[in-house]
Amino acid sequence: MNILITGANGQLGNEMRNLSADYAQHNYFFTDVQELDICNKEAVETFISYNHIDVVVNCAAYTAVDNAEDNKELCDKLNHLAPGYLAAAAQSRGASVIHISTDYVFNGTNHIPYTEKEPTCPTSVYGSTKLAGEQVVLQNCEKAAVIRTAWLYSPYGNNFVKTMIRLGRERDTLGVIFDQVGTPTYARDLAVAIFAVIEKGVVKGVYHFSNEGVCSWFDFTLAIHKLAGINNCKVRPLHTADYPTKAARPHYSVLDKSLIKQTYGIEIPHWETSLNECVHLLLQAEKE
Repeated sequence: MNILITGANGQLGNEMRNLSADYAQHNYFFTDVQELDICNKEAVETFISYNHIDVVVNCAAYTAVDNAEDNKELCDKLNHLAPGYLAAAAQSRGASVIHISTDYVFNGTNHIPYTEKEPTCPTSVYGSTKLAGEQVVLQNCEKAAVIRTAWLYSPYGNNFVKTMIRLGRERDTLGVIFDQVGTPTYARDLAVAIFAVIEKGVVKGVYHFSNEGVCSWFDFTLAIHKLAGINNCKVRPLHTADYPTKAARPHYSVLDKSLIKQTYGIEIPHWETSLNECVHLLLQAEKE
């Protein structure tokens, strides 16, 4: 198959690139904005048609949650309009689409894990544009899977894990939110799940994916510091109210993964197992 992966320089895109070596029977097109501007409808149509694309994996998104509140137009272009262009172009070729979305489509007031059937209710520009993107992808393409994820991290790019290691080494004390609960997601594990979807073939619908287990940002930080050997930084729990942000964050982001596990026959590691793997890679890279 000819597989197009957008947002290839991001956390998930890089993990897709790494894993593609295990699926060498396929032909890959790894693109970022330099190679393909997904906000350009004609460019998208031409690229997908000319390269005979069979599967589109859309990892591209505007993810600066607070900045999105002031950049609604750009955020909407990347998170809503562009996925629609990709899905429509895929449909015209009989191709399938795997589109990555977010827990921010919910308002975060649940107390039990969110299933795919829960009503959506975004409370930020980021969340509302991502929800619009989901809807247009499913409308425009018969073979479309939307995968919502949360708390993504990897050895690539900027993310919470790398920031907490840096701050833990720089500071004596650190305040971290304890009243927002969710599940960290190792981008490599998500990439493995995406390849499972590609290999089985897209079963249309919305799916949830994160690692197994639950923690707060505070717990997550303690685990990161322990694995990274950071012992001299005292981490203090903060209320959300102590750390105001421009965009509202969901207080509860735990996703129920039953549907993706059953549909595609995948097993998902616990977040601590995957965090251990990622931090090990980061420390190894520092030595080299």
